[in-house]
Amino acid sequence: MKQNSNTDRVIFLEIEINTSLSEVWNAWTTKEGIQSFFSPDCFVELKEGGSYENYFNPDANPGERGGEGNKILAIQPQKMLSFTWNAPPHLPDVRNQRTHVCIRFTKIEKNKTKFSLHHDGWGIGGQWDEAFEYFQIAWGKVVLPRLIYRFESGPVDWNNPPKFD
Repeated sequence: MKQNSNTDRVIFLEIEINTSLSEVWNAWTTKEGIQSFFSPDCFVELKEGGSYENYFNPDANPGERGGEGNKILAIQPQKMLSFTWNAPPHLPDVRNQRTHVCIRFTKIEKNKTKFSLHHDGWGIGGQWDEAFEYFQIAWGKVVLPRLIYRFESGPVDWNNPPKFD
């Protein structure tokens, strides 16, 4: 059996956040939490098969608002959340196909949490390559830094979101 060939693409990121596990969990699983760092608007039904939609451009036409049509695959409260994910609207050839995101939460101390993100299910070539590159940057240089920012500085101001290198 061959594993981890060059076609097995995965985005894996892990960070430590200086806040409680329940605060990090709520940031990813409630409307108020998601709007504090991830997207200006969302629709989340915290149940298996429920919606996990994040609207990065909430005033756009349906289908062009961002993470639309995504579903929760599995939940283990305050330990794991898995959901489908789609490519942004500017990549229409792969937008309606879904990848998988699994996020995990581990208590290190009372006010320190380890957070990991595992994003897989990527095709190869064309817009799949573009989507993979896009999300390497989006998760690592935008979303997770905003998550840390949210707990260090407060909720993101969507009229003037923080920029990271």
